[in-house]
Amino acid sequence: MKTLRIGTIVYYVSDIERTEAFYCDTMGLEIERMEADDKGEPWLHASIPGNVDLVFFKGEVKIGSSPIIVFELAEDIEQVVSNLAEAGVTIVTPVSHAPGGLSADFLDPDGYILSVYQESAE
Repeated sequence: MKTLRIGTIVYYVSDIERTEAFYCDTMGLEIERMEADDKGEPWLHASIPGNVDLVFFKGEVKIGSSPIIVFELAEDIEQVVSNLAEAGVTIVTPVSHAPGGLSADFLDPDGYILSVYQESAE
């Protein structure tokens, strides 16, 4: 993982429309409403300066939970996740399809979820 950068911050929100209005109208971000996810729910995408994306999925919101930091990879995601597992890292979600590519989630030593993402070559 030699070329890491924070590419995406993922939020789970209880109300997509309210979230869209807040980030668009209140925060002034350009929000793009995306096609339905695996659960049939639309999701939101916003690019912010510094090449960081915000992504909002409808889901359970837990007080005190943090967004998931997603590191974009240039390397093969399967190999990276395999290396993490071999190093004793707990893999929460194995490599699976994500919007526009593949992702996997794992835990840091304190139990925070981190994610890696590899964009599709298409």
